[in-house]
Amino acid sequence: MRLGTIGTPLSPSATRVMLLGSGELGKEVIIALQRLGCEVIAVDRYADAPGMQVAHRSHVISMTDGAALRALLEKEKPQLVVPEIEAIATEMLVEIEQAGLAEVIPTARAARLTMNREGIRRLAAEELGLPTSPYRFADSLDELQAAIDSGIAYPCIVKPVMSSSGKGQSLIRTAADVKQAWDYAQSGGRTGQGRVIVEGFIDFDYEITQLTVRARGAQGADQKEGAGGAVETFFCDPIGHVQVNGDYVESWQPMAMSAVALQKSRDIAAKITGNLGGRGIFGVELFIKGDDVWFSEVSPRPHDTGLVTLATQRQSEFELHARAILGLPVDASLRETGASAVIYGGLEEKGIAFEGVAEALAVPGSDLRLFGKPESFLKRRMGVAVATGATTDEARARAKLAASRVKPVKGN
Repeated sequence: MRLGTIGTPLSPSATRVMLLGSGELGKEVIIALQRLGCEVIAVDRYADAPGMQVAHRSHVISMTDGAALRALLEKEKPQLVVPEIEAIATEMLVEIEQAGLAEVIPTARAARLTMNREGIRRLAAEELGLPTSPYRFADSLDELQAAIDSGIAYPCIVKPVMSSSGKGQSLIRTAADVKQAWDYAQSGGRTGQGRVIVEGFIDFDYEITQLTVRARGAQGADQKEGAGGAVETFFCDPIGHVQVNGDYVESWQPMAMSAVALQKSRDIAAKITGNLGGRGIFGVELFIKGDDVWFSEVSPRPHDTGLVTLATQRQSEFELHARAILGLPVDASLRETGASAVIYGGLEEKGIAFEGVAEALAVPGSDLRLFGKPESFLKRRMGVAVATGATTDEARARAKLAASRVKPVKGN
């Protein structure tokens, strides 16, 4: 595959891209790739995932089964493999990359390190020297208690080393909370029971996502130098967000912050993404207090809080990811101030319907994405409202109002 050259889908010249994980974020990436003429194969662990509904083809496999993953890749022969979730046999991705069977986005090493909080935290703090919260790892309840007693102290946060969207995460305020937090972490880990990370609590003012793009070429149509050349780093405006139990519920862009804190955030983001390498978008999560900045986590793919960019940027995070991985120029500039608000399932049911869609879209500056997930849970993210406004406060109010008007109900 020659970067910057796109073939014809469903023909011998096709530029084939395989997405591993096909949720709502993957769905938007697939749409962006197809607009650029790619042939896209969607893969997930369950049928009729959102991305499967818009892909050329789809497959249901256990993506943690390395043999099944390699067999599928050898059958489909994609040039690019794009992980959209962490729960993948990342060691097999390393083998696939080393064998030259496909290019893994951004790199197989990045996918492997970020699947496990231990790998990425040790890289950030111990190898790169980035500021982070104090942390220890524990393999048992006794080790967790010892880690807290030996210096982490209360309050602190416990997470499985392998989980996503806040699963298994809890805040420990006193010794009475430790056992419950350990049990919850064991139930929320991506691969079942196992190792946890315990982090000292940072008294931060707010947290942001610094979307960081590694792409070839210059930013802006008037900058010809570097087009199709070396990989450069581009930054989106910072995204503020609210999380509940580790799960994002609303976000807005831009987040107001000091010039010093913004520069520190981008320096940290550039250092961690530069080390991970490759091309594509990264969601770098950071804690901010005044001018002080701490690294939290990084995802080598579009970030859920970045759904707001569907309303705010000239190229959304999904378009940026698609362009970057294909070796095309990107434009990470902000177009309008905006916000997003999550629409939850609210009920346990398959094949639900949504009422109030017209009322939601009547909110000024608003838009919706209903993801099409085949099964609803009480706290499953089933859609998102995005809105623009003259200020972030206005945009946030509009997004939340639009989201509140959408009512999930039982289907016919």
